[in-house]
Amino acid sequence: MVITEQEFERITKYIKKKAGINLTEKKVLIQGRLGNYLQRNGYHSYNEFMDLVEKYPTGKEANHLMNALTTNHTFFWREYEQFLYLREQVMPKLKQKTRDWRIWCAASSTGEEPYTLAMLCMDFLGMEHSNWDTKILATDIDTNVLEKAQRGVYTKESVEQLPQQYVRRFFKSISPTQYRVKDELKKEVIFRQFNLMNQLPFRKPLHVVFIRNVMIYFEDATKERLLNNIYDKMEPGGYLFIGSTESIGQTNTRFRYIQPSIYRK
Repeated sequence: MVITEQEFERITKYIKKKAGINLTEKKVLIQGRLGNYLQRNGYHSYNEFMDLVEKYPTGKEANHLMNALTTNHTFFWREYEQFLYLREQVMPKLKQKTRDWRIWCAASSTGEEPYTLAMLCMDFLGMEHSNWDTKILATDIDTNVLEKAQRGVYTKESVEQLPQQYVRRFFKSISPTQYRVKDELKKEVIFRQFNLMNQLPFRKPLHVVFIRNVMIYFEDATKERLLNNIYDKMEPGGYLFIGSTESIGQTNTRFRYIQPSIYRK
């Protein structure tokens, strides 16, 4: 199904308004991810589909549009240097300061990142872990990836990128090609749907925020607004982790640079 320029512009404006994502150079991607779905479901044009999306903004088609056009690529232990920094530099400070660790994993995708954070917390605190509240809040706009994350089933190749002690402790082999997250780890992560363009809902200041590899899809003004919102919701001295390919301009943020992809309030 061929997409017209008017239809393409309509979809990109909708996605930018709703999710802050700039897809103005992604015509092939939009057509590839939506075309077959529209044909299978009897639509005659992208406009016919968008009429329903805009009429029912919380309905099935609006969810499908968002799920189809948000990119979700992640894996366990991704950019592991950040996890090592968290364990060696951040967690000792948190342990001295409070037993209530407030950690938010934004754009959590299929769950590998928040589960890794939960493993680090449990491993770092050891036998004392039950005396701390270290539950990870993991959010994403895509309901499909959240469902997969909550199931907690991953390929053998994906899981075995982790240190072997983590594989043995936190996963159960359920087939020659799959592992499942054990319940003791699963209960440490709270998954919720959340749109980063909405007002941040946190009542208590955050200590650590992971928001990696999502702001590359945002225009500068959108990114600046989001970073300011996160800054206002963080504890003084709190840490922000972004993707290794991302950067924050020091002229339009209040975060203090620590090292590449790590910042502090």
